[in-house]
Amino acid sequence: MTLRQPNIDRLLQLGLTGMAEALEEQRDIADVDQLGFDDRLAMMIEREAEHRDHKSYLGHLRQAQLRIRADVQDVDCRAGRGIARTTLTQLAAGDWIRQGHNLILDGPTGSGKTFVACALAHQACRQHQSVLYRRVPELVAALTRARDKGTLERLMGRLGRVSLLVLDDWGLQGFSAEGRRDLLEIVEARHGRKSILVASQIPVERWPKVIGEPTIADAVLDRIVHNAYRIELKGESQRKRYKPPPLDGDGDKGAPA
Repeated sequence: MTLRQPNIDRLLQLGLTGMAEALEEQRDIADVDQLGFDDRLAMMIEREAEHRDHKSYLGHLRQAQLRIRADVQDVDCRAGRGIARTTLTQLAAGDWIRQGHNLILDGPTGSGKTFVACALAHQACRQHQSVLYRRVPELVAALTRARDKGTLERLMGRLGRVSLLVLDDWGLQGFSAEGRRDLLEIVEARHGRKSILVASQIPVERWPKVIGEPTIADAVLDRIVHNAYRIELKGESQRKRYKPPPLDGDGDKGAPA
């Protein structure tokens, strides 16, 4: 009587899914008996490592709540776009996140800020970094709701803990007095420890006007900008890539209404 199936069942009970799958697959290897014990064990350990790596990646990706599941290799780095492939590759390596630096992506509407931000955030998930994506208008609303419900401290804790906080659509609306204080608390908690990626169509020079109260605006900028890489995206709108194909009959004269 073979012990293979009971061993597989036991591995599954222990949560060693990758090893169980590898042991199961060894049934289909014709000359598996010619492999030594160490070789067969190594195959199982490698599969378990791959399984855990993928599970960790999926967990980080789910928690990140990215607006777009973009990939770095799909970012448009043609001449005139404002971001070279070498620069993108350096950022994708993730050292700036591990070192607690920030990144500012600015540029006109449609220049691809959200796509680049989500691509870099997606890559950080692959590197087992904790990520959280938020549009700033939605974040401000969430902070207000949390304050009303008495859960603000918990939300602030999460915003302070993640390795990379992506703040998209920065500057689309101004901040209330409470919003300014919350913003300062967030950037203060992360300053020099955790990274912030800001995507904005508003140039940095105009941020003080968006934030409002000069003292708080200066404090926020001091904690974000002076520790940040800055990339200005340019070129025609990237949304043109999503233009639908023409419908059948487009341009026909005299077609019935």
